[in-house]
Amino acid sequence: MSTPEQNIDLANNFAKVFSTGDVERILDTLHPEATYWVSGGIDGMSGSYDREGLGALLGGVTSVYENGALEVTPNSAIAQGDRVAVEATSYAKLKNGRVYQNQYHFLFEIRDGKILSVKEYMDTKHAYDIFFA
Repeated sequence: MSTPEQNIDLANNFAKVFSTGDVERILDTLHPEATYWVSGGIDGMSGSYDREGLGALLGGVTSVYENGALEVTPNSAIAQGDRVAVEATSYAKLKNGRVYQNQYHFLFEIRDGKILSVKEYMDTKHAYDIFFA
């Protein structure tokens, strides 16, 4: 079993890799049975994804970013057992000139040194306004 500090490092590394926009590298940080859940009711964004579904989602969304990536910056983290809670911010300029900056709370569950599940809470109105309005 990993320590809380090691689990925080895994969550922070996920944000670092996520910020590259490299979908394959992002998926490599995840456990083979991983799930990823996005808050809200935005068709095409919110809901639950397995690894393959998350890869498809990320492949589509990274194509709208000016540099192909959403920069995610962790601001704080706390861990207990196999769970890590992270507060983070994001930044990306879209090809259409809009700027996406959101605030997040992520809840990670770790298993076997990989991320087993992610719950992503964010300002869904901002996400909708930037990506869909």
